[in-house]
Amino acid sequence: MAEKVKDKSKKKRSISSFTILLIMLIVLAVITVVMSFAGVEGVEGATIANVATAPVKGFTDALPVCLFVLILGGFLGIITETGALDAGIAALVKKLKGNELILIPILMFIFSIGGTTYGMCEETVPFYLLLAATMVAAGFDSVVGAATVLLGAGCGVLGSTVNPFAVGAAVDSLSGTGIAINQGTIILLGVVLWLVTLAISIVFVMRYAKKVKANKGSTIMSLQEQETMKEEFGEAQQEALDAEANPSRKLMTGRQKGALIVFAFTFVVMIVGFIPWGDFNINVFDAGAASEEVVTPVTGEEIVASWDDAQVGGALEIPEGVEGTVTEDVAISDGWSSFLTGVPLGGWYFDEASTWFLIMAIVIGVVGGLSESRFVKAFINGAADMMSVVLIIALARSITVLMGETGLDMWILENAAAALAGMSAIIFAPLSFLLYVVLSFLIPSSSGMATVSMPIMGPLANNLGFSPDVMIMIFSAGNGLVNLFTPTSGAIMGGLALAKVEYSTWLKFGAKLFIILGVVCMVILTAAMLIL
Repeated sequence: MAEKVKDKSKKKRSISSFTILLIMLIVLAVITVVMSFAGVEGVEGATIANVATAPVKGFTDALPVCLFVLILGGFLGIITETGALDAGIAALVKKLKGNELILIPILMFIFSIGGTTYGMCEETVPFYLLLAATMVAAGFDSVVGAATVLLGAGCGVLGSTVNPFAVGAAVDSLSGTGIAINQGTIILLGVVLWLVTLAISIVFVMRYAKKVKANKGSTIMSLQEQETMKEEFGEAQQEALDAEANPSRKLMTGRQKGALIVFAFTFVVMIVGFIPWGDFNINVFDAGAASEEVVTPVTGEEIVASWDDAQVGGALEIPEGVEGTVTEDVAISDGWSSFLTGVPLGGWYFDEASTWFLIMAIVIGVVGGLSESRFVKAFINGAADMMSVVLIIALARSITVLMGETGLDMWILENAAAALAGMSAIIFAPLSFLLYVVLSFLIPSSSGMATVSMPIMGPLANNLGFSPDVMIMIFSAGNGLVNLFTPTSGAIMGGLALAKVEYSTWLKFGAKLFIILGVVCMVILTAAMLIL
């Protein structure tokens, strides 16, 4: 009887990501209305129009990411149509027979390098589907695949060392305050946070994976999720089982091997394209870049208008009728690696990545021997499969839009900073960390958070005699921790949707880990604040 009750409870479908995000949007809107009626200064009550247009504005704001995901879906549809992906996964699982667990620490460490160096986050979306299929074929479940990607890259971002979107943006935001920043301290503290949290996460994921491998009933996924997982990744799993049963069977044709090589090459180039090499003084991808001086005639009135637009000041006085010239360097060539997208590797963002995946989808179709009709059908079906992911990303971004329009995010920051003034380091550090945890729900973007918060929190720490370097890492760790589970992150919600893992299941899986990581971060950062 108890077993039947357990099975029945597992069949209950979890609340969808769409509903969770809509509830959050409405609740936050109601909070701003209540605060506005209460006369809270700096917060405007959200109107019906604010709530209704937030998802649309979120879609507009996230359009480059959404288009990338759609084209990615088409790209994956093409590689799936060739049969190369399932065959490749089967070959990998066959080669690792009995040692599948070793995939977890290796892949998590690789993803973490991307996280700590350049803030790999949205770029991980394509890997959720691939790793989920691989882990299911290896005898685990898709939660293991999602955790490998999310926790790997996430722990790297949490312990950012030279990540330009986190510590880089934070240091830049303090450049006008006169506060001296020690990059060595930031890197050292970042390495400690990165490796400690990664080690804990790897042990956590491997223990769960080992249990699932030994007993499929120990999976945390509901029966509905398990059925969906089998429907989505069942072919890859069956390929692996067939390969194990028939060790002499040839797994891949020549065309499939060629398609897989192109497939792997596509992802390598994407990663190389996103890493900001110039920030590390690596200019190999800009070789051959050239510019020329362009002289533009301007009038005095135009100079004053330009001066005002730049918000430098309007005190410049130039008599009417006076003319002059402006000389500027204009790029006529961005180097050899820009020939395909117009932007050199290292300067890519989602428009360039979308272009690259679209081109390589065609290349894979040709290599895989797909006819024109099969190619078009596979690409459209693959893109269609991504529509739910795209809508989740847009809806997640709508919450950030609403917070910006009502001013709730800045109100929390400014009042919390005022409350922290005068506290000792042993209290100031953990409370600052918790402040960033709260704020990161509202502003999941690390660069956006750095821009709005560090000009307030950096000088506050400095004026209290604390290290601004540690404050930067408090921001990085707090923001990074929340980005392991916040529903306002399009990368998380979109990635989980691809892996066929419900958001509530992810929270259930990682709740203890998130608390442990939070406590560990607070201990490390508080100790650093006391010592430095």
